[in-house]
Amino acid sequence: MDTGLRDQRILVTGASGGIGAATARALAAEGAHVALHFLRGAEAADRLRDELHEQHAVQAPPLQADLRNELEVDRMFEYAIAALGRLDGIVVNAGVWPPEHVSIGRMTLAQWNDTVAVNLTGAFLCCRAFVRHLEQVPRDEAAIVLVGSTAGIFGEPGHGDYAATKAGLRGLMLSLKNEIVHTAPRGRVNLVSPGWTATPMAEPSLRDEALVARVTATMPLRKVATPEDVAVAIAFLLSPRSAGHISGVELPVAGGMEGRLLRDPASGAT
Repeated sequence: MDTGLRDQRILVTGASGGIGAATARALAAEGAHVALHFLRGAEAADRLRDELHEQHAVQAPPLQADLRNELEVDRMFEYAIAALGRLDGIVVNAGVWPPEHVSIGRMTLAQWNDTVAVNLTGAFLCCRAFVRHLEQVPRDEAAIVLVGSTAGIFGEPGHGDYAATKAGLRGLMLSLKNEIVHTAPRGRVNLVSPGWTATPMAEPSLRDEALVARVTATMPLRKVATPEDVAVAIAFLLSPRSAGHISGVELPVAGGMEGRLLRDPASGAT
């Protein structure tokens, strides 16, 4: 099926590894040119650029920026547009998940502010810069995919800061999908919310077999997601052909996860 992504120009934040890198590969396989944002991991971003160019003959410029910094975000968009000529879509994927379990009663304001700054303010700054680009270079179609989490649906004890920011992305998505059409009449905004996914960020936690048994006990599909599972959902929502009439949707990619146990965790996971 022709997804309509060939020759599209898409910026992916957090593209040096995990879901971001898998998304860049999925888009490049469809013929899209991809701007690769990273904060740390310049070597990984350079390797990915070379890989995408060699395998798919697409442009994939790496762009470093601290998404907490307004000037750096705006500069990143300027560089991406200069390198690719325009932007047709963005994937707002970069985020932080503090690994320590900290209750709200013990959480410092510094931790709360840092998580909000990266996960929510950074998303706002990226969406704002993209919408401003659409105002300067009008077109009929455009797409934004935000990457949330099932923590924003069910909550996550010990990670209230993370859960709150991911829930906040839903409100941003629902508002922005009604605004983007003023500049791009067929512009779309959607949210992909992964559950537990085997990314470098989650890897230390997923070494705990008891934890894996507990989380998969909430899923009919008894497995932890791969980054590729999430990437193909993101590519689907970016596609003007596959998802051209889908906007304002939160798509969980979590094996049917529910906020309750579906089986005894002691039965194990497959």
